[in-house]
Amino acid sequence: MYKRKIYNQLLQWKETSNGKTALLVEGPRRVGKSTIVEEFAKNEYESYIIVDFYRASSETKKLFDDLSDLNYIFLQLQLTYQTSLKERKSCIVFDEVQLCPKARQAIKALVNDGRYDYIETGSLISIHKNVKDILIPSEERKIRMYPMDYEEFRWALGDEVSVDMLRQFYEAKKPLGQAANRKMLRDFRVYMLVGGMPQAVETYIETNDFSKVDSIKRDILSLYEDDFRKIDPTGKLSVLFDAIPAQLMGNASRYQVSSVLTGNRAGDILEQIAELKDSGTVLVAYHANDPGPGMAQNKDLEKFKLFTTDTGLFVTLAFKDKSFTENEIYSKLLSDKLQANLGYIYENMIAGILATNGHELYYHTFLNEKSKHNYEIDFLIAEKNKICPIEVKSSGYKTHPSIDAFVEKFSSRIIRKIMVYTKDYMKDKDIECLPVYMAQFL
Repeated sequence: MYKRKIYNQLLQWKETSNGKTALLVEGPRRVGKSTIVEEFAKNEYESYIIVDFYRASSETKKLFDDLSDLNYIFLQLQLTYQTSLKERKSCIVFDEVQLCPKARQAIKALVNDGRYDYIETGSLISIHKNVKDILIPSEERKIRMYPMDYEEFRWALGDEVSVDMLRQFYEAKKPLGQAANRKMLRDFRVYMLVGGMPQAVETYIETNDFSKVDSIKRDILSLYEDDFRKIDPTGKLSVLFDAIPAQLMGNASRYQVSSVLTGNRAGDILEQIAELKDSGTVLVAYHANDPGPGMAQNKDLEKFKLFTTDTGLFVTLAFKDKSFTENEIYSKLLSDKLQANLGYIYENMIAGILATNGHELYYHTFLNEKSKHNYEIDFLIAEKNKICPIEVKSSGYKTHPSIDAFVEKFSSRIIRKIMVYTKDYMKDKDIECLPVYMAQFL
């Protein structure tokens, strides 16, 4: 059991809801939903029942077909799970609720009854497919669970100090110094390789062996592929997912759908892209046609980039067709000898950080009328009533032509300018140059 920030969100829900809503914890497979919810139920209630619909009997599932006698349902659950429920002091957890849609629909009646608290967990890839014939309860509040962020990763390693210290340097806008910066970059690159899936983190801590970590990540990717095939027998989801690293490496201004699915354009697969996004396994950055604080109003649904939610999985996906021993990316990343054409790993990392911090992902490409050169801003985030362009570099600081050209075109809309790179903190006039490990504070 690792310390996770979502625990505080669960606490806040319990304190503010007071039984008036159920909580649905959504997220991709193996992200740690069941573990954290069980830990919460054990710590915060006098008693709890976990109904795991993956293992539950057909009789247990059928309890939710008829809601006319809730007393009978509660008695049966207490008998089945040999746990006594106490009014307003107990919690019932519906684990993998997507496997029993009727239980999810029952939340309305259960919450209105008011005796107990209810928490649901579900893998997104299935939740959105299993709602066709049920009424989604308005009493259901949702929160999204992401892989472990860098601070949670450091906590798992027993380090409660580093990120707090980095936050102080970030807020003071001061460099760490050459030696400290090198160490922080090396530590952060380990996180990029391992990723934030708890099983991969646990394997790294126990074995300190990247080949074993890589094997765990391949297992998780196989689970995702199985899920994709279940909901999309055509195989389009799997193909789109597998091609993410190659598409980013191609350095195109958008995901080139036609090169992945012959005869298809972006407009033909909007449903598949929505399914991938809903699955929680993929992050979608949309092109902002008119960059400004209201980017959601002018995003181009047919012009997008795809990233994997977890960069550790991204690293393995990029070399899935090779065995670990042939995969040099681990040693190259650790030694900071990453080839220029592998810099998209950093871009995926920043996408994951921004999404975990609650930012919608947008980017922008444009033609400079003077130079007739095409430029791209990797990410745009809204801040107050303005925007912040972010350029990501996988190497040291040289120039930042994209930001310069963007500022020239949209100067009145910009609140701050950021370049994320692999050197120490510095200011280049009014551009903040952030080491990649400080991006977590954006």
